[in-house]
Amino acid sequence: MSLRVTVTHFQDLTPAAHVSTLKKMDVQLTPDQKAFVRQAIESGRLHREEEAVQEALTLWEERERTRAEILDAVDMAEASLARGEGRVITQESMHELAEQVKQRGRARLAAEQAPR
Repeated sequence: MSLRVTVTHFQDLTPAAHVSTLKKMDVQLTPDQKAFVRQAIESGRLHREEEAVQEALTLWEERERTRAEILDAVDMAEASLARGEGRVITQESMHELAEQVKQRGRARLAAEQAPR
């Protein structure tokens, strides 16, 4: 099974250029991938092979966006640490944090249960 996918390719990305050309791209699948696509079509989950490629690309785009967000968060955390804004985490500090959270939770619960 060889899928032929239409890809829009922008030759000129200047604002004045709105002309695009369509290019064909052949996508070769492994035997396991072909069987997987066939099974999805036979079960009614997909109607055409192209849908499998579209779904795969959508999931890949989502994963890459999430990956970029994680990398940005790591960069921000590293920059924060470089500025000295980090906190040393120890067993003791974790116990203190847990105790503070418990105290706030108990106070909130008591406030909610207090007669009005």
